[in-house]
Amino acid sequence: MAAQKKRKKTAVRFELTRGGIGSIAIVCFCIFLWMFLFGVWTGQSLLKPTDPVVTGFKAGSVGLEQPVIHLDETKKIKP
Repeated sequence: MAAQKKRKKTAVRFELTRGGIGSIAIVCFCIFLWMFLFGVWTGQSLLKPTDPVVTGFKAGSVGLEQPVIHLDETKKIKP
């Protein structure tokens, strides 16, 4: 068998100055701001109803509703 050659592993390094880091931060901030504004604009246009919403609710029918029954705290089942 032939002896296998070992390859020397080289590490990849990125070196940036403070100005480079600041530039990347500003670019990321602008991208995220643009995405936020585009999302708000899209959400407003998607959620805006095109036709008036008709619920079929009559204002005079409120008095005909059944009263809400409140639960008593002492009757709860405790584990």
